[in-house]
Parts: sequence; structure tokens; C-alpha cells
Amino acid sequence: MLKDLLKDNIQEYCKKQNLSISAFEKKCGLGNGTINGWKKSSPRLDSIEKISITTGISVTKLLKK
Repeated sequence: MLKDLLKDNIQEYCKKQNLSISAFEKKCGLGNGTINGWKKSSPRLDSIEKISITTGISVTKLLKK
């Protein structure tokens, strides 16, 4: 699923940047627990856009393996 790819790519980014998920969420302007909440629901487009802007990674690349 796309949300799993997105989450995996975020985790990889955080690992490379030595960031916790919660620190990453704060940096992106997302609420605490947002990314882990995607286990139960799909991410919102505005959240994906915030992540893309913060990381400098295109939305397309965030959703690819």
C-alpha cells in the first residue's frame, strides 16, 4: 500500500538524518503520532506535501520503493 511505502521512506529518511519520528513530525509541522496513526487511516494530502517540502523529496519519490 502507498501509506506503507510512505512510512518506510520516512523511516529511512529519519534514520539517515538521525531523527526520531516524533522530531521529524515536529519539524514538518505534523501532530505527534501522525505517522504512526497511518496504520489505521490514510495520510492526508496536506501532510504528504508538508513532508515533501521539509525533506526536499518529491511526493512521487516519497511514494516509490
